[in-house]
Amino acid sequence: MKAAATALTRGLTARHIRFIALGSAIGTGLFYGSAAAIQQAGPSVLLAYLIGGLAVYIVLRALGEMAVSNPVSGSFGEYASKHLGPLAGFMTGWTYTFEMIVVCLADVTAFGVYMGFWFPDVPRWIWVLAIVFFIGAINLLSVKVFGELEFWFTLIKVAAIVAMIAAGVAILIFGFGIHDTSTGISQLWSEGGFFATGFGGFVGCFAIVVFAFGGTEIIGVTAGEAQDPERTIPRAVNTVPIRIMLFYVLTLAVIMAINPWQSIGTDGSPFVQIFEGLGIGPAATVLNIVVITAALSAINSDIFGAGRMMFGMAERGQAPAIMRRVSRNGVPWMTVVIMTVALLVGVLLNYAIPESVFLVIASIATFATIFVWLMILLSQYRSRRRMSAEETAELKFPVPFWPYGQMLAIAFLVFVIVVLAFSADTRVALVVGAVWLILLTLAYVRFVRPQPESEPELVHQPS
Repeated sequence: MKAAATALTRGLTARHIRFIALGSAIGTGLFYGSAAAIQQAGPSVLLAYLIGGLAVYIVLRALGEMAVSNPVSGSFGEYASKHLGPLAGFMTGWTYTFEMIVVCLADVTAFGVYMGFWFPDVPRWIWVLAIVFFIGAINLLSVKVFGELEFWFTLIKVAAIVAMIAAGVAILIFGFGIHDTSTGISQLWSEGGFFATGFGGFVGCFAIVVFAFGGTEIIGVTAGEAQDPERTIPRAVNTVPIRIMLFYVLTLAVIMAINPWQSIGTDGSPFVQIFEGLGIGPAATVLNIVVITAALSAINSDIFGAGRMMFGMAERGQAPAIMRRVSRNGVPWMTVVIMTVALLVGVLLNYAIPESVFLVIASIATFATIFVWLMILLSQYRSRRRMSAEETAELKFPVPFWPYGQMLAIAFLVFVIVVLAFSADTRVALVVGAVWLILLTLAYVRFVRPQPESEPELVHQPS
């Protein structure tokens, strides 16, 4: 009975994990962050998403190698503890949890803004409060319910993006009176060139690009509750390049081929522009449904991911033991409750958060994402270096381009951290990140670090 009370249930099927992986790359970063990235880099943002996508793929392959070999609820937090030391695991797990809370605060507030489109007279905090309790309740049910809900959320998002791409291609081919078909896709380079904002603009957009891909590491967290991780995790990870090409590169290429990149983000959402171009009257309503779905999906996944990470840390003694409590459905209910309470801060801050704070939130989330990804890469690198030739040969999902891919990805992530330092708006993320890591180190030394066993023995030895 005791074992059942502290064990998670493997209730996520291959279909669930594929769509969780699919949906993790589609959220606020695409629907809203992409407009800011385009304004900063112009058409060269397409190259930035390709480079960032390659780095993400290497990170996820590194995570996949470890997750298939050792599918546990603590995921990369446990891998960091095992291969880099307990302090690294402690910092990785809590930084991921911190990332999920920060992003969730933005998403629940955004949900209130979206609902204001239809109900402008209803106070925003009511919607925020309602969605926090609704998603929290969903996560208290079996993990299969979470997987099923995420499946349908993702299906709506994917259908909307595919419809948008199809509509955009139709406009490029037929014009419909809103596009000169003789120009083709020349607007990708005719409006000031491909690198229209210069090399500085191209480099500067990488912070937004990484933020857009944040959360994809949830694939590793699902391994602890996957029915067949050896089969489902590789399939989910290997679809990442296709997803990035389809959802980011192709989508934004179509948008910028139809509209001059300078107008994107200033004349309304690019997604609304596409639907309006086809004569779909309630384009804003269609988009609002999609972004609400994206917000619900993000909140759902964030509560799940952070909860499972806290559960794994509690099992290793890096979090309070109360976080190990599991319901009869195999759900770590206490971590879900803790996340829900933390998100109630979003209700209190909802009126106080001006729009400018969202860039700060995104920057802090980007720092946390980069730190977690670095720990994943370093854990896998250290793990592989310790393996014998026989152990390496037995790996069921080995990383490609070893070890040069890992080295390039690590260098890229360090480069993005440097990029954060060059903008006044994003520099605060480095300050917050540094303070956060210092506080984690002090907390580890004070509450977690095991004390030498020899000391009490010396005190009690007979004279």
